[in-house]
Amino acid sequence: MTRILLVEDEESYRMPLVYQFTKEGYEVSAWETGDEGWEAFTTQSFDLVLLDVMLPGIDGTELTRRIRKQSWVPIIMLTAKTTEIDKIIGLELGADDYVTKPYSFRELLARVRAVLRRRGHEISASGAPQSEISDSSGRKPLLTVAGISLDDNEHQVSVRGTEVFFPLKEYELLRYLMKNAGNVLRREQLIDHVWGADYVGDTKTLDVHIKRLRSKIEEDPAHPKIIVTIRGLGYKMTD
Repeated sequence: MTRILLVEDEESYRMPLVYQFTKEGYEVSAWETGDEGWEAFTTQSFDLVLLDVMLPGIDGTELTRRIRKQSWVPIIMLTAKTTEIDKIIGLELGADDYVTKPYSFRELLARVRAVLRRRGHEISASGAPQSEISDSSGRKPLLTVAGISLDDNEHQVSVRGTEVFFPLKEYELLRYLMKNAGNVLRREQLIDHVWGADYVGDTKTLDVHIKRLRSKIEEDPAHPKIIVTIRGLGYKMTD
């Protein structure tokens, strides 16, 4: 049974979610504070985390940061905050999706299912990203484009000789761009590949991730030369 860790301090959200997800066949461990959520995460095993941003004790952003230091478990952030900077912070820390209150349960359920389907074949039993096998040794060849090297075996990226950390979604997006360097990739194509064909979130999520990639790989992010925008279509990584 899929186990969900829910950390939500508002009872009017927490209790209905426990009931509705349980009714859908999920096992839910629900907590009110960030401290309780962190203790539960470190002592139990979960397949997905639903996390409010504004929490008593450890807040949602700090809890996301702690979780990402030791696990790639999918995280969906739940919050009343709607500004772009709040979304950027959440996504930068490694959250897989961002749902703004008020939301319908059906929308949230669709996002949960999409994230679980998308991540299911990419996460090993240890919680680490799982790469495709391309040779008899099981090791993937190094991807190198425009001074950027991506090693799927170690989940590492170096930019002009310096190792740079990329949260999972940024990593997946960068890898897809690198594998298709020189080709124009439509926005829908990128979203389908990284977030899944049934993703129902804000399409601006893609733009936020592109912005984050550029801040890490471009010499001048304000005038990108590696990941360029193709107006009206999408993006292209130069080779």
